[in-house]
Amino acid sequence: MSRVQKITVEKGEEDSRLDRWFKRRFPHITQGQVQKLCRKGEIRVDGGRVKPDSRVSAGMEVRVPPLPDAKEMRAKNTLSDRDIEYVKSLVIYEDDDVIAFNKPSGLAVQGGSKTTRHLDGLLDAFGEGLQRPRLVHRLDKDTSGVLVVGKSPAATARLAKAFQSHKTKKTYWAIAIGVPKPRLGEVKGFMKKTAGAGGDPDREVMTAARHGDEGAHHALSRYTVVADAGQKASWVALRPVTGRTHQLRVHLQAMGTSVLGDKKYPCHRPAPEDLDQKLCLHARRLELPRANGKPLVIEAPLPRNMNRIFGMLGFDLRDADEEMIEEQLA
Repeated sequence: MSRVQKITVEKGEEDSRLDRWFKRRFPHITQGQVQKLCRKGEIRVDGGRVKPDSRVSAGMEVRVPPLPDAKEMRAKNTLSDRDIEYVKSLVIYEDDDVIAFNKPSGLAVQGGSKTTRHLDGLLDAFGEGLQRPRLVHRLDKDTSGVLVVGKSPAATARLAKAFQSHKTKKTYWAIAIGVPKPRLGEVKGFMKKTAGAGGDPDREVMTAARHGDEGAHHALSRYTVVADAGQKASWVALRPVTGRTHQLRVHLQAMGTSVLGDKKYPCHRPAPEDLDQKLCLHARRLELPRANGKPLVIEAPLPRNMNRIFGMLGFDLRDADEEMIEEQLA
């Protein structure tokens, strides 16, 4: 058990959330422990009580209470060579500020009560403490594609602001059951989280809601049909203008053309029996604002299962005019 410490926030850490600043300094302490310490007033900033999502600035002094020894936990949580090789194989772009991964379907972004292997845990492969990359956005466990992390506290704060202020542009590709009508348009409305069976958080779903309902948030998605295989299925490009949980999946379901393989948000149409039943939703492209004015564009190749289904349906990637798609989704 350590003693009480008083640590000054460094210049490169400004505008970080307190809980994220704390986790960079003390990675063996869980998010739940940080929340509890804040609630009890044991973590303080410049002598005052704070919440986990409070922002810190350079020069502020953080009171850190006695903490359990990290040595045993570090030994237990050390990544294997195989894990390190695996997570580094997912990297599709890296510079001084950003690492971008092509996250595979099935890999969770963060841990939970039933999830012990996740991308956040694998980030230990890239450094510890202030050098450890941090998450700035999420993808569903079964959604593949571009996911970026910040390599420094300052870079993480800038990226987080860009996502929160909707200055990023995200383009997803999906295989839908049937063909959305009209072929180009937008879907909007209010949605909220609804508890799943037995109150299990892993079974929570998003449902349609009305303005003013408790927990209701506005959601807006744009879409365009790139190609179709008759009325059997279609290749749809989508842009979530807002960032609600499962937003694109709910909006495609609302049009009666759910994402192929989506068991959580199915539509009335039966899925073609000859196609893979794995979720076919892929974060294809991410555009990030940069200080020099020229945006950074990162694209992730399709996963094997979607490539195979594209071939079965006669969709040719060479037919995609991605400039036109971006204009249609703007």
